[in-house]
Amino acid sequence: MKRLMQIVLWAGLGVGLAAHAADPATDAMQQAYAPYRAALFRTNSQAQAESVQAIAQARQAWQSIIERFGKQPPLPYAGDAAFGSTLADVARVYVQATREIEAGQLTQAHETLERVRDLLAELRQRNGVVVYSDHMNAYHAEMEHVLQQGKALAATPEGRLTLIERVGVLGYLADRLRSEAPSSLADNASFTQALSSLEASVSALRRAALAQDPAAIGQALGQVKKPYSQLFLKFG
Repeated sequence: MKRLMQIVLWAGLGVGLAAHAADPATDAMQQAYAPYRAALFRTNSQAQAESVQAIAQARQAWQSIIERFGKQPPLPYAGDAAFGSTLADVARVYVQATREIEAGQLTQAHETLERVRDLLAELRQRNGVVVYSDHMNAYHAEMEHVLQQGKALAATPEGRLTLIERVGVLGYLADRLRSEAPSSLADNASFTQALSSLEASVSALRRAALAQDPAAIGQALGQVKKPYSQLFLKFG
């Protein structure tokens, strides 16, 4: 329960912060995030050739970030003593993931790459920066907990009540994905279609949980991850 409240509190506090970046370093890092998302998606899909290409593009984009900002970070990162070391940590993650991809260890590479998401989120949080990716990350974190625990919770009446609570948090975070979308995304037909698919998956899970139907819950759980992955790949 404490963790659920922390997620909700964080998402609510984001309203009062700069929801969309306006500094050159954050904007550049968000651009470099696109090939990262592709690498994360391709490794999860067990596509080695595509993963090799995606990780190479991600590393190239990140090297540009290091060259531009590593030695003299602009505001709001200028006072962050750990800024340069964080950039270096991300680069090291990419090196490790590259080795794992080349060795055919795509599942391990995917897990390795997840660290980049955390490093960048921590960097932004330290410096009071909120971008749309943070809302995607908040949804992803709760989604993973629901998927990991959902079937076990569905097995007992008490567990199903807990699941209803967790799905309520997931629904709140899905609502944030719509309300916090920048206008450039809100007016994008591809984005709205992908987001609607995600919302539909949460609604289906909510209906199954409220019906206290373990079979329906299991089926709905199996439909949750794909719409998020597709939204994250293009817009996360």
